[in-house]
Amino acid sequence: MPACRDSKLFIKDLHFDEVPVRTYCPKVPSARERRGVIFTHGGCGMFGSIRSFERMCRYLAKKSDSVVVSVGYRLSPEHLYPTQTLDCLTATVHFLKNAKTYGVDPNRIIVCGDSAGGTFAASVCQELVNRQDIPKIRAQVLIYPFLQAVNFNLPSHQKNAFTAFLTQERLVRFILKYLKKDCSVLPATLAGSHVPESMNLKYKKWIHPDLLPEVFKVGYKPPLPSSFLPQVHEETKELFEVRFSPLLAEDAVVCCLPDTCIITCKHDVLGDDGLLYKKRLEDNNVKVTWYYLEKGFHGTLGFFGYGIFSFPSSSQVVQHMINFIKGY
Repeated sequence: MPACRDSKLFIKDLHFDEVPVRTYCPKVPSARERRGVIFTHGGCGMFGSIRSFERMCRYLAKKSDSVVVSVGYRLSPEHLYPTQTLDCLTATVHFLKNAKTYGVDPNRIIVCGDSAGGTFAASVCQELVNRQDIPKIRAQVLIYPFLQAVNFNLPSHQKNAFTAFLTQERLVRFILKYLKKDCSVLPATLAGSHVPESMNLKYKKWIHPDLLPEVFKVGYKPPLPSSFLPQVHEETKELFEVRFSPLLAEDAVVCCLPDTCIITCKHDVLGDDGLLYKKRLEDNNVKVTWYYLEKGFHGTLGFFGYGIFSFPSSSQVVQHMINFIKGY
């Protein structure tokens, strides 16, 4: 669908190396090059579009006085993983190389994303840390991101197992659908039977309830031990790729990541993913700004700008984004 008109913005549909994007640039002249914001929408890699977050991106561009680029990456299952991450990576690299064309300072580019978009944003930042031929990403904003598929029984998974809009069971089902896997392995994957003991031991230092603040572990019950099933592991081996689960990146990569803003919500199965990544970043001396929404829920950003259908937490997420972005 074509972009809505806005009296305060220049809005254009373009392609960054064949990846469709929509750019939002304030019409008010700027005394210097503006910062750039790359936004990748959520939707489990299967839903959503540039149009879905049109209102949020327009508001973000105006209030933060930034050039916002919304990425229309191709969706699964028509386009298999890792097409989505690669499209986001391609668009980001193009923007970093051609920032001045859009009136943007290449050293003030921030990558943002919500839910699966947060996964793609985190992955893009990790994949670019060692690139010497392009400017460095200045910061990243991860909004209730999905970051690991090793443990689906963390406290936030248990506490929000039946919370709309993303239940514990639906999370794993969406993951399997996204990867075009047989959903018959869902119960075993949810129980942790896809993880060999060697991996459990390896990743325990990064993914474990003991690493979370006590306040987020209230009511947690350790799950019963599950038997490792090699056939399930083989079917779901993509779950352990760093590109799919950014929380599994080595410290040598994590320590080089840019300043980070993480937004988590109380009513969200993925809440602990954000908290565990926050700890890893801080342990590696990366500056982290963290916002926690007591009344927030997974997917709240998608309701921003829809009048009576919007939520207070929708506006809070956007305001936190703007406050952080304006610091760069």
